[in-house]
Parts: sequence; C-alpha cells; structure tokens
Amino acid sequence: MTTRSTKFFAGVLSPVATPFDANTGDVAPDAFRTNVRAHLEQGASGVLLAGSTGEAALLVDAERDQLVEWARPLVSAEQWLLAGVGGESTRHTIARARSAAARGADAVLVVAPHYYASAMTNEALSAHYRAVADASPIPVLLYNIPKYTHFALSPDLVAELSAHENIVGMKDSSGDLPMLRGYLASQSGEFTVLTGNGGTFLPALELGAAGGILAVSLFAGELSVAVYDAIRGGDRARAAALHEQLAHLSNDIVGGLGVPGIKAAMDAVGLRGGAPRPPLLPVKAAQRQQIMSLLEAAGAARAA
Repeated sequence: MTTRSTKFFAGVLSPVATPFDANTGDVAPDAFRTNVRAHLEQGASGVLLAGSTGEAALLVDAERDQLVEWARPLVSAEQWLLAGVGGESTRHTIARARSAAARGADAVLVVAPHYYASAMTNEALSAHYRAVADASPIPVLLYNIPKYTHFALSPDLVAELSAHENIVGMKDSSGDLPMLRGYLASQSGEFTVLTGNGGTFLPALELGAAGGILAVSLFAGELSVAVYDAIRGGDRARAAALHEQLAHLSNDIVGGLGVPGIKAAMDAVGLRGGAPRPPLLPVKAAQRQQIMSLLEAAGAARAA
C-alpha cells in the first residue's frame, strides 16, 4: 500500500471509450491509442480506463490490463492514468487493483459491489473499501453511480473512508447536487471530490468540486475544458454560456443514448468510437442524425 499521492486531481479527466474491431470484436489498440492522444491533446488532465463509459462490465480482465499497458506510454507524469477495478468480490477487486498497479496505473477507481445490493450496508461497504485500500499498491478513489449500482454511497460512509491514508478521492456520477454537497464536506487537501456528470459540471464546480471525469469530454473535450478554465479564471458569464452547450450534449447524448450514443458522437467528431460490444446495440439512423444535429448546434461536429 502507498501513502496519499502528492498529485492533486483537478480539471477534466476523460473516461476513455473502448473501441472494438468491427470484424473480430477484439479491443482495437490503434483506435484506442488515437483516442487517448486526442483527449490529452484537447486538455484533459488525465484519463480513466475501464470505467462505465469504457464498457468495463463487458471486458475481461486481460483486456483491462491491456488498456493500461497501451495507455501508460501516452500519459505524462503530470497527468493521471486511472483504471476502473471494481468487482463483486473484495478478493477480485484487490487482484484487479494489483494488476493495474503492476502495469503502470497511477490510481484505481472502485465502484461498489452491487449484485447483492440489499446486503451492501455501510458496514459491509466500509469493510470492502478498507480491505481494497489496505491491499492496493496505488491510491484508491470511491465511485458513486446509483444509476448502475441502484444505491448511493452515504456521505457518512464517505467521510469515514476519506480518512484512510490510501483513499484519495471519489467520483460522484449521480448528478444530484445535494448529494454532492454532502460528499464535498469530506473534501480536503488529501481527499478530492470529482463530479462524473457533465450536465451539472458548472454547479458542481461552484459548489467546490475539483473537476470532473466526464463522458461528454470524449466528444466535446475542448468545450469541457473551456468550462473548467472559465470558472477557474473567474469568468462566470463565459462559463455559464459554455456550460449551457455542454449540458445539452451531456444530457441528450450521454444521458439519453448512453455508451452507443457516446461512441456515435465520437465518430461524428473524427475520433474512433465504433459499435459497442454486444449485448449493447449501436444507435439507429435517426439517433445518429439527432447526435449530428446536437453537435452541429454546439459547433462540435467534424467539418464535412
């Protein structure tokens, strides 16, 4: 186990999509590297691999390891390389954390076990996260995403876990600002709270979130970073105008169409999205046109 990192999470981090070969269905390394380079060039302060947007639930462990190996040479020492490692058992989560560390990840993001949701009391979750943090060679971030886990991490639990020397922060993707405010009460120089919701990115920053791990940044990276830079620079009016565009893209594409929509939007801006892995289905033609219209309105579509 390490002690807390000296690097501070801030800015926009991109939860990288996982592209697949259209013929074999295997993860496509060249497309993946192209996307990682593009996100960092657009101003991302780091990347997250094997997150929800990266179709983590549809990847085998060997593929998760490959993603870290492929990304590590592309991410500088000043940037973050995060890996999603959450599993249904504490043992499996620890094994994934150790494997990600061995391949060069800087920190791991751990979604709560949720198959046995009714058994995931604060006591059970505290024991799980503490065991993972004790065993992980690299820092741990908590991950709150009620959309998929069907429960939320309680602010009391987060406050307790924030004192652990190897738990350095959390990602809250709920989009629930009162809930986020509860988490922010635990934020300190040693525990960072990031939002995972692009639709509420600006108000989250104004409440005190240090940044965001935003799916919308995969196809609107420069716009996402511009919102962050504007609010940090004290230009609230510019930040609000930019965020209005960002929120539409996040709510309608990320929230409305999910991973298939995100990948289609990446295709539309010249990146490598492609089809999702089954059982997810690609967007339909009408949805693809809707995505293009939204991107054109925001000035984010690739020129023909």
